[in-house]
Amino acid sequence: MNSGKFVFAQVMEYFPRYLFAKAVKMYNGDYHSRNLTCYNQCLHLLFGQLSGCRSLRDICLLLKAHQKTLYHLGFTTTVDSSSLSRANETRDARILEYVGEQLIHKVRPKYAQESIPDVHLPDWEVLAIDSTTMSCSITLASWALGKRSKGGVKMHTVLDLRGSIPDTIYITDSLWHDSNFLDIIDIHQWAIYTMDRAYVDFEALYRIHKADAYFVTRAKRPMKYEIVEKGYNINTSIGIVADDMIRLTNSTTLKYYPELIRMVKYYDDENDEVITFITNNLELGSLVVANIYRNRWQIETFFKWIKQNLVIKSFWGYSENAVKTQLWIAIIAYLMLALIKAELKSPFTITEIATIVEVSILSKADLRELLSPQNEPSTENQNDKELLLNF
Repeated sequence: MNSGKFVFAQVMEYFPRYLFAKAVKMYNGDYHSRNLTCYNQCLHLLFGQLSGCRSLRDICLLLKAHQKTLYHLGFTTTVDSSSLSRANETRDARILEYVGEQLIHKVRPKYAQESIPDVHLPDWEVLAIDSTTMSCSITLASWALGKRSKGGVKMHTVLDLRGSIPDTIYITDSLWHDSNFLDIIDIHQWAIYTMDRAYVDFEALYRIHKADAYFVTRAKRPMKYEIVEKGYNINTSIGIVADDMIRLTNSTTLKYYPELIRMVKYYDDENDEVITFITNNLELGSLVVANIYRNRWQIETFFKWIKQNLVIKSFWGYSENAVKTQLWIAIIAYLMLALIKAELKSPFTITEIATIVEVSILSKADLRELLSPQNEPSTENQNDKELLLNF
């Protein structure tokens, strides 16, 4: 039981304090700090994310209004918004990046047994790659170059489709091309990576192939190729209209990808179009290939969830360091909620847990009871595209 503990203090029990201290020491984060240590700054920002504060001023205002309860919330002191803003500008964002990456390693295994709709591959890692862009003022954030004289921050993500838990996150300006992301990620052996056409860089795809991993993506138009081996195991009743082995015929692309590629064509009756997929996996069923790509949309749902439920719509600072600090705090908050769900085996969705925490954050209710099965919400009218993360 957590009698007498505020909900925020109970949530912070899932924060890896020892890893945070290690990161602070690694990057000398508390050098010349007085009232606002790195941990105190992190507490302010996590409180802001979990309580839905829209600005640094709102965070400081709310905490000062509850001055008598600060100690029980875990704060040694509170500061004004200008001090918090300066800390976001100057404290190395790699501290939070390190903590976020370590949390990913801790949370992902807890969802390893999650199913993927219409894809029965229990022993395979299936990951989606994509990015999302957040617009910002090029005047305030001159480092965040974008198209047509606009500013933008891009968050590149590799998402584990089992549980919608990030595997890798990388933050750049919006001009940084998506396909460059394939050059820096660590490829997991035997994993399946699914991505849209923006990532079709045959040199990078061949690197995935040589690393004993697999890709499933859509073919770019036009793609020059010749059919080397015609597949006859087609089934138009389930939408499979072709399954062939092809060789690229453009001299440049053939140089980058000299081996054969499998091409699957699937008829989407909903949109009345034939979708062409390419993959280097020769063993999966044709429909499984199509369904793997269909599940890539989970990453779009993840981006939508992050933008709607955590505070990144408006930035709390515009330097590169401040923006990265805010984005990593948002990711850490998401991972803590996912960890709470897994540890407490809660039937609630991540969205519902976030809502319960937000409205109860300054109460002394027991978190386990708040998220217990007897309080399970009705699944009637449940949004199919919500991040369920069910056990």
